[in-house]
Amino acid sequence: MTDNIPLQPVRRPKRHDSKHRNGCCPWSRCCGMGDFRPRTVWLGHPEKREQRYPRNVINNQKYNFFTFLPGVLFNQFKYFFNLYFLLLACSQFVEELRLGALYTYWVPLGLVLIITIMREAIEEIRCYLRDKEVNSQIYSKLSTRGTVKVKSSGIQVGDLIIVEKNQRVPADMIFLRTSERNGSCFLRTDQLDGETDWKLRLPVACTQRLPTAGDLLQIRSYVYAEEPNIDIHNFIGTFTREDGDPPVNESLSIENTLWASTVIASGTVVGVVIYTGKELRSVMNTSNPRHKVGLFDLEVNCLTKILFGALVVVSLVMVALQHFAGRWYLQIFRFLLLFSHIVPISLRVNLDMGKMVFSWMIKKDSKIPGTVVRASTIPEQLGRISYLLTDKTGTLTQNEMVFRRLHLGTVAYGMDSMDEVQSHVFSAYTQPTHDLPASRAPAATKVRKTISSRVHEAVKAIALVHNVTPVYESNGVTDQAEAEQHYEDTCRVYQASSPDEVSLVQWTESVGLTLVGRDQSSMQLRTPTGQILNFTILQIFPFTYESKRMGIIVRDESTGEITFYMKGADVVMSGIVQYNDWLEEECGNMAREGLRVLVVSKKSLTEEQYQDFEARYVQAKLSVHDRSLKVATVIESLEMEMELLCLTGVEDQLQTDVRPTLEILRNAGIKVWMLTGDKLETATCTAKNAHLITRNQDIHIFRPVTTRGEAHLELNAFRRKHDCALVISGDSLEVCLKYYEYEFMELACQCPAVVCCRCTPTQKAQIVRLLQERTGKLTCAVGDGGNDVSMIQEADCGVGVEGKEGKQASLAADFSVTQFKHLGRLLMVHGRNSYKRSAALSQFVIHRSLCISTMQAVFSSVFYFASVPLYQGFLIIGYSTIYTMFPVFSLVLDKDVKSEVAMLYPELYKDLLKGRPLSFKTFLIWVLISIYQGSIIMYGALLLFESEFVHIVAISFTSLILTELLMVALTIQTWHWLMIVAELLSLASYVASLVFLHEFIDIYFITTVSFLWKVTVITLVSCLPLYILKYLRRRFSPPNYSKLTS
Repeated sequence: MTDNIPLQPVRRPKRHDSKHRNGCCPWSRCCGMGDFRPRTVWLGHPEKREQRYPRNVINNQKYNFFTFLPGVLFNQFKYFFNLYFLLLACSQFVEELRLGALYTYWVPLGLVLIITIMREAIEEIRCYLRDKEVNSQIYSKLSTRGTVKVKSSGIQVGDLIIVEKNQRVPADMIFLRTSERNGSCFLRTDQLDGETDWKLRLPVACTQRLPTAGDLLQIRSYVYAEEPNIDIHNFIGTFTREDGDPPVNESLSIENTLWASTVIASGTVVGVVIYTGKELRSVMNTSNPRHKVGLFDLEVNCLTKILFGALVVVSLVMVALQHFAGRWYLQIFRFLLLFSHIVPISLRVNLDMGKMVFSWMIKKDSKIPGTVVRASTIPEQLGRISYLLTDKTGTLTQNEMVFRRLHLGTVAYGMDSMDEVQSHVFSAYTQPTHDLPASRAPAATKVRKTISSRVHEAVKAIALVHNVTPVYESNGVTDQAEAEQHYEDTCRVYQASSPDEVSLVQWTESVGLTLVGRDQSSMQLRTPTGQILNFTILQIFPFTYESKRMGIIVRDESTGEITFYMKGADVVMSGIVQYNDWLEEECGNMAREGLRVLVVSKKSLTEEQYQDFEARYVQAKLSVHDRSLKVATVIESLEMEMELLCLTGVEDQLQTDVRPTLEILRNAGIKVWMLTGDKLETATCTAKNAHLITRNQDIHIFRPVTTRGEAHLELNAFRRKHDCALVISGDSLEVCLKYYEYEFMELACQCPAVVCCRCTPTQKAQIVRLLQERTGKLTCAVGDGGNDVSMIQEADCGVGVEGKEGKQASLAADFSVTQFKHLGRLLMVHGRNSYKRSAALSQFVIHRSLCISTMQAVFSSVFYFASVPLYQGFLIIGYSTIYTMFPVFSLVLDKDVKSEVAMLYPELYKDLLKGRPLSFKTFLIWVLISIYQGSIIMYGALLLFESEFVHIVAISFTSLILTELLMVALTIQTWHWLMIVAELLSLASYVASLVFLHEFIDIYFITTVSFLWKVTVITLVSCLPLYILKYLRRRFSPPNYSKLTS
């Protein structure tokens, strides 16, 4: 009992609760729309609306035409760094505070703002064009003038919209009519909820019975719909036809809805629009895109605040040493301006330009083709990711199911032996004795016949126990009606709510038993000889998340035999089938190979047994109280002692190199969480297959919990496990977060891997947010569907994979890749390089500014603490631009190891997670170097200058430039030809400009030997000790990367 540590419930309110409870959209307040209300929608009459509804437009832009400039300027000046320079520049309009020409302050600030505004404008234009493409998609609308074309943005509540097969649903609609003969349609919802299962949708019965779609405008009818909310799995409404005799009332549920962002998978449908724009379920499940600021930028901002503190202290010390004489308060301001270079304005420019270079390098990398950088402000984030949260379907997997294994207990058939299965099925239908008992068959073929009949029974069961419908389409040669009549193979496609089922039916077709026809009450199979077998469907028990199995009762029309077939997960089927000694072992073996295992069984029923079952089943379905329990009890009476036929193994193929990529991420110290809308078994299977969960790791499957007490017990059970991967469903997760948020997150963060299944888009974003709040670490979210957008936007770094689920995720992401495997290089190479280069660049720019500020401090101290600038005019601007900008900026090309080494040793990435490249320690080291070099240069110049003040400027400024160029050379680890060009170009620029600087520098003095030796001595004294220290450090305490490069 010592393990049962009491868990304290979380009492503080969560910031997202109210939004979810009220079902309100994050924009509702700012749009002035108030609370959402239910509505009555008249079919085909938008003008009869009782309230204003939002326009049906998608808008992902941060600004509009009027808010762009104020918004960009506000985002720039809300940070201390930029606000400080604005105030600094404005102070120069006050005559008593002016220290030099106005352009020395306003030109650098203007340059920063122009670069920022141009970058933001380019991103906004791109976003506008992407939104325009979606909003301009054309749809057909039924009106009194017939069928008219309308843009997606022009669709209103009450419009009757026609949506073709494979077309995106443009708004939330109620399903009124379909062209399918069976009176239903399939819907692909992967962009909405991440599930690849196709959903069956049913039209309103009253409108489906109308002769033509045009009749929808002739009847007087309306839909009553609940208020808009974020629940994508439920809907409450009614359909009323007033001109009927008597008036028709039908209840509406989720089965009658077509949500926006889903895709019609079969037939052509007509629907009435009930929600548009910001009231769409898909939009309400998408969080507002936030302006992401990188952790690196926040750290730099923190350092600049420290530098500003130093600036204030130095200014106060200078005035204090003057004993606060005269108008001392003005002197403080003058010193603040004089030492303003302590906080370098060029830092922001250099870092922003560096980000653009890093983004360009990512785009141009031939090893990760098709990668796009959509947020060029955060490439350094890629170098410090601690948690990677990934979707499953389409991100880790290809979303393609392939049949891999048929196991009969004594014999198994893999992909290489399917021809044997085919021959067994063929012989079962061509041997005249295949119906005879085994005892009457010749003795020599008894064993072969037994195996043959077992294979045939298994294949026939797989071909019958499913919810797949074959659909025939015109292929240009054969029209639809003819194809359907003759069961034309080339025109047939299979539709189902699960890709697993389609793969099984496609496999039975490949071995000779083809599903050629199906409706609500019958099914037709074609044998290898072309004979059509007719089966009557007596009952179907669909698959549910709770039952984990599906069953079907069919009657063979040729023999009158009634058979109950069932397939399901091994955990439930093991207690249903007859005792055997191989099921558990083989299921385990197949699951370890990453296959999704189904157990198939059958039971023959007599007519009397079936009639008895049917009577009890109908009675149970009519009961009002505990209906589902009574129905389940009746079905379970059949599910006993069933004959085990076979196991099937289906694989959802992983994307290329998913396993080695996950291995790289794990070795780099990144914890991977998988968040998926898919089923628990499927998610667990994929996690094992992808080696997200390693073979020697235990798995704790979190039991479904609904109450606080259950959550308490289950968390205590989980607490006892160590080094164990966690698998939890979305419902259980919600309960845990409601009562024990802190405790759950603490335990989950200790797990080597976490799998969250049946997650809603909002839950995915919530998990990302909680990880950020609880751990303070950086998160990266990877997904490919519309249901991943919230998660991608919430994460510190969002990566979209362009896949079969469309481009919605990749368009909303900060970075988009074409394959999951590219993530390894994106993080290990580009993320690592971007962070290390930006760290080196920022610290060097600070060093450059501190050097000149130290020299100014020494100069003022020597000359009785006078607030007189050492360098003026062009010298001060040229120092941080023409003379040193290119060499310093060339650090963005530096690298410590080759990209191949970074990929081979992902452990190098782990060092960055501690933030060592830019820390208070490294900052302090650079500050000390700056003070040392600035002091040496200034005191050296003061000691060596002869008669005129102008010589101090010449000697000190030249030594300063040479010192900076040598320090860049000292910092560089791998030389690039552009670095050499930058060094030589800067030196040449300085020498050439000396001709024009006669106002500050004596041109005759700088050509003397005296000048040359003095500058050489000062430069050597300032740089040589640092070169010696660098050599000794690499010799006796080399960093990790140097061990690999040597």
